[in-house]
Amino acid sequence: MREEGLNSIVYSKNVIELITVANEFCSFLERSEEMESSAFLSHLQKILPLLYLKASLLPVFESDNEEDLEKYVTELDYALIQQKVLHHTGAGDDYQEVFVSGMQFSESALSASIAENIADIYQEMKDLVMSFRTMNEVVMEQALWEIQTNFSQLWGQKLVNCLRAVHNLIYGEGSEEDNSEAEKKQNKDSKNTNRKPDWLNDRFSYQGE
Repeated sequence: MREEGLNSIVYSKNVIELITVANEFCSFLERSEEMESSAFLSHLQKILPLLYLKASLLPVFESDNEEDLEKYVTELDYALIQQKVLHHTGAGDDYQEVFVSGMQFSESALSASIAENIADIYQEMKDLVMSFRTMNEVVMEQALWEIQTNFSQLWGQKLVNCLRAVHNLIYGEGSEEDNSEAEKKQNKDSKNTNRKPDWLNDRFSYQGE
């Protein structure tokens, strides 16, 4: 590879870190059917802010390339990811949207879907990763410009809104963590109720000697 290629902005530290996190994000979603829902939500809770951070640290890209980049995520790929996420979010998948242009004029609450938003972000990340695998610096730089533009206008807002919904699934009323803690407390209280007082244990121990 040319020396100037190694020094190109597309190989800079912040770019490589974004590609690394984007690849991990895609791999995580693709294998998510193997995970317990609690583990899935916990990992999603951590990787979404990391993805946002890495995208926000990108250097500024400009592009005068009028050709459209090749898209790698098919409708079937998108639907599969959406279904995998929905398997874990279940009835808590829908949430009320807050930051939607014109929502103040809506007569009813606007809803969004965690699964759909995650599939949208997956599509962005997968196309970026696949563009980098071409090792064509023109394509790579165009992909970075596109991901940066879409971050500011589309998927960045979807990510932070989705993170709020994921947080509520983990910590909100009726969450799996709440149910687990309640069960632990109930078991603890049950043990304490059935336990003999210390003085009673001492008494029976004394009488048996």
